[in-house]
Amino acid sequence: MRITRVMGAALLALGLAAGPAAADSSPSPSASADGDAPTRAGTSFRTATEIDQGQQATASGSTGDYLYWSFPADTGQRPTVRATVKLPDAHGFETWQLDVYDGLRRRQSCQYGAQTRTAAQGAGSVELACVLRTVRGWAEPWANDPLPGTYYVRLTVVDLGAADLGKPVGAEVRVDSKGIGGAAAVDGSLGKPLVPGIAVTSEEDKDGAKGAVLSSFGSDDGWSSGWWSDRWVWTGIGAVLAALAGIGGYVLTRGSGRPSRVPPNV
Repeated sequence: MRITRVMGAALLALGLAAGPAAADSSPSPSASADGDAPTRAGTSFRTATEIDQGQQATASGSTGDYLYWSFPADTGQRPTVRATVKLPDAHGFETWQLDVYDGLRRRQSCQYGAQTRTAAQGAGSVELACVLRTVRGWAEPWANDPLPGTYYVRLTVVDLGAADLGKPVGAEVRVDSKGIGGAAAVDGSLGKPLVPGIAVTSEEDKDGAKGAVLSSFGSDDGWSSGWWSDRWVWTGIGAVLAALAGIGGYVLTRGSGRPSRVPPNV
């Protein structure tokens, strides 16, 4: 009876501890104010329009333009970038491509998704998608692993007829992430996230002078890269279960009680 009560209390504690870990694996929340979503796109890495995860940004342009957006991604997130290009009424076959780059402007490969698609003649729109690899907290200098920081989205047409060049198009871009958590944790962290050093905003210092800042976005609590992850929670759960198994084995093999004393023969 006593061992049953101990195991019940331990399992209750494990459930409470696993709650935050399970919450970390939920998708990132959507943006609360869609009215604040950007309605334009940049034309280069330096002028990329910033968007938040969960926002749907829109832009107008011409066939042949390069459209750029940027968004933040943190450790343990698996970003998914989706883009929809609204084509003019009359056009020929067009091939559009969606590329994603990290803060060092290294092109990131997609795990899956239609990164390049060809729109048939007269099609109203074409949809593209790119699911990135999980963002890691640390990687070797020679590796091309996605790391926390700024990511760039580039949308452009890569093949079209000469008659379609310069026609007006519309674009919609949205970035969402799935939290992977401790399953992708590594023993290491970056000193700082890969955010570009080019000043995209400015702020006044104490002397009134304007100084450059790295970026205007980021979570309120800072970047989560570090030694902590929910992997530690599951490691603790495993240790507790191992201890309970040891206690249960000891109780079962100990016997029912002390052996009765046999009086010596007279």
